[in-house]
Amino acid sequence: MSFCFNFDIAAQTTKQDRVDGNTLQKVKGDDAAKSTEDNTKPAEPVKEAKEHLPPSDPQFLLTDAVFETVTIGTFPPLHFLNETVFEKTASEREDREKIFSHTAEQRSDLISGVYEGGLKVWECTYDLLELIEKNGETFGGKTVLDLGCGAGLLGILALKRGATQVHFQDYNSTVIEQLTVPNVILNCQDDDEIDSEDNRKGRSKKKIQEEDVCEKKVKENMEVEGSGPPPKKRAIDLSQHPLLAKCHFFSGDWRTFLALVLKRDPTPKYDIIFTSETIYNTAYYPALHETLCKLLAPNGLVYLATKSHYFGVGGGLHLFETFVEQKGTFSVDHLWDKEEGLQRHVVVLRFKTTKDT
Repeated sequence: MSFCFNFDIAAQTTKQDRVDGNTLQKVKGDDAAKSTEDNTKPAEPVKEAKEHLPPSDPQFLLTDAVFETVTIGTFPPLHFLNETVFEKTASEREDREKIFSHTAEQRSDLISGVYEGGLKVWECTYDLLELIEKNGETFGGKTVLDLGCGAGLLGILALKRGATQVHFQDYNSTVIEQLTVPNVILNCQDDDEIDSEDNRKGRSKKKIQEEDVCEKKVKENMEVEGSGPPPKKRAIDLSQHPLLAKCHFFSGDWRTFLALVLKRDPTPKYDIIFTSETIYNTAYYPALHETLCKLLAPNGLVYLATKSHYFGVGGGLHLFETFVEQKGTFSVDHLWDKEEGLQRHVVVLRFKTTKDT
């Protein structure tokens, strides 16, 4: 298995680390439990949840869009809006939350309670994508939640691999409207073969020559000072696309999101919940745990990708595992660990059985 990126991962990874994971705060035993208890007092809802409907005319979201492509193993290519161009055109985008101006002013990729980092594709997302490919996870007939979705690559993969329904949630409405929804629409464009994708495991990777040429030109134009705008992708009519009908989009904090979803009839139960780089703040653990408890199907799985520690923010895998153990609802199994350098992990949560207790 190998990654095939159409952009410079080394530079991007350095830029996009939420925090310096090399500085690992070693908290063990009673100290860890005390730290978790002190820092996970339920936070009051800070952003009311709401559902976002895709526009009736989705073409305008992709008019002249510039995108990147990531391909992992035998997975279909995943497309998402080019981050550099997205940032440069932020002033042209609707942003009722003003997160573009806040992040620019504070020069921060994370402002707790204001902006929770959804405009970046964080490196642990790629770890989880690669693990899913390695393990041959299938999504046919399953209901999937991409929790803290950001660009939505995990949910988009499930969508392109046959999931029945995919729900996307992010803290910020701007992220959902300006990034997640456009990315889903973008991936609908090359979907002539996707309906049967999950039944065609092992197919060879399709070469998307137009995108490769586009990305090459994007890089060239970005490197030449004073050059004109990079090549852009034109949208096609997607208003009736069947994949879009399988998607629902939500913004808001986890407590109000949970309350909103529980009002749906029938209440959804997700076979798979993806969540990547969402445990950086211990104050959010109670809301996250409650959401997982109430929305995961009895035999469902939660895939969590994370760093060992988020220095400067306070959270990390060890503290989250301690919190989950204290609650006694889920078992946690490590699927992948990167111990050298920046320590990262992928774990799976599932409801405990009688044997586990």
